[in-house]
Amino acid sequence: MTISVGDKLPGATLLQMGAEGPEAVDLANKLKDRKVVIFGLPGAFTGACTTAHMPSFMRTREAFGAKGVEEVICIAVNDPFALKAWGESTGAEKAGITLLGDPSAALTKALGMDFSAPALGLINRSSRYAMVVDDGVVSVLNLEAEAGVCELTKGEELLAAM
Repeated sequence: MTISVGDKLPGATLLQMGAEGPEAVDLANKLKDRKVVIFGLPGAFTGACTTAHMPSFMRTREAFGAKGVEEVICIAVNDPFALKAWGESTGAEKAGITLLGDPSAALTKALGMDFSAPALGLINRSSRYAMVVDDGVVSVLNLEAEAGVCELTKGEELLAAM
């Protein structure tokens, strides 16, 4: 079942790069009593993720902050090493985007957002989504209906839906 508006996000342990290497991040603790934006995408260094999806949230980061969003989080089915390199190469880290890895796709599967495209080398990856989460509960949710498209889930579209 795909996540919906009004649903509480499931608990999950994600990974990010810290000063000493990979660090576990408890998603429930990160969301507690906070308003955040979370967007999911197929993977670091992939086509539309790099040229459209990530840049849209880099452009809108400050505008989300003006609407009370404390953090913008990108979740991808990648290891934290790849996400760190991607965050540096795209400028996402400097733009204030938090990159969290879901390497086993556990959260992605729990959200009902997993897909595989073996011909492209994408196995157990995340479909494209963007959401506003208030204290762990989804208040706004945009999902792409078509694979390979990044329109409804761009930062500008989510910002307009708030």
